[in-house]
Amino acid sequence: MAVTNPMPTPSPKTFDGLAPKETSYARMVFRRFLRNRMAIAGATILLILILISLFAPLITQATLGWGRDEIDIRYIRATPSARHPLGTDSAGRDNLTRLLYGGRVSLSIALGSVAIYMVMGIAIGSVAGYFGGWVDNVLMRLVDIIQSFPFLMFALTIVAIRGPSVSNLVFAIVFLSWPVPARLVRGEFLSLRERDFIEAARAMGVSGFRMIMRHLLPNAMAPLIVNATLEVAGIILAEAGLSYLGFGVKQPIPTWGNMLSEANSMAVLQTMPWTWLPPGLMIFLTVLSINFIGDGLRDALDPRLKQ
Repeated sequence: MAVTNPMPTPSPKTFDGLAPKETSYARMVFRRFLRNRMAIAGATILLILILISLFAPLITQATLGWGRDEIDIRYIRATPSARHPLGTDSAGRDNLTRLLYGGRVSLSIALGSVAIYMVMGIAIGSVAGYFGGWVDNVLMRLVDIIQSFPFLMFALTIVAIRGPSVSNLVFAIVFLSWPVPARLVRGEFLSLRERDFIEAARAMGVSGFRMIMRHLLPNAMAPLIVNATLEVAGIILAEAGLSYLGFGVKQPIPTWGNMLSEANSMAVLQTMPWTWLPPGLMIFLTVLSINFIGDGLRDALDPRLKQ
């Protein structure tokens, strides 16, 4: 009796005859991020705020008709009206116009500072983590020294010596903030450089620069992305606090922080909420949306999560 051969198990194929493509890591992270509703809401709010701030000159000229520093001498600390929807400040300048312009400065300081000190921190942390030994010891002791400076006292000292300006504020933030990403990168490199794929790359004669850029750094980016996102929110709060105290960006350049300084008297705080509530609300929404984005990125980049 002849025994028929069992039918072979078909290989997984799509309808077009091709094997299904493996989902890339970037696509998987993007899908995880999209499942987080709070992160999507935060990204939407932040995008709207960025667009409003970016196109502030067009919006204000087309709808309000007031310039950033234009003074309406007949309306000093005016109440909200059709002429000035959010009233005017103590100099007769339109609050809504300056609110939109203020977002450009506040967001630019935060994003620019983070970009600069992340590059510095990644470079220093990569060198320390890859080479180790005395190089690591010297760089990490430098990090310890920088982190021993209290941020507020150092920033106030720099501003008192060099004067309040955007460049001095950015310098203070960058000088004190780069050790955080440096420590993160160094810790990730110390963990990664003993892995099998790094040993294999080293055995193949891969140069140090190529090892860092192609093998180590891409695998250490997840915590850096989350840290950079959350640090933007922290810098916005720091700029607002320093500007409120008069040690940040000075008038007539508007920021959300120095607009809050209009409420430095009890009379304004109690009777003129339209002068300080809108910039405070903008700071609140920006920081909250960035924190939502940071939480979403942390969850999406965590390989231990299965969603």
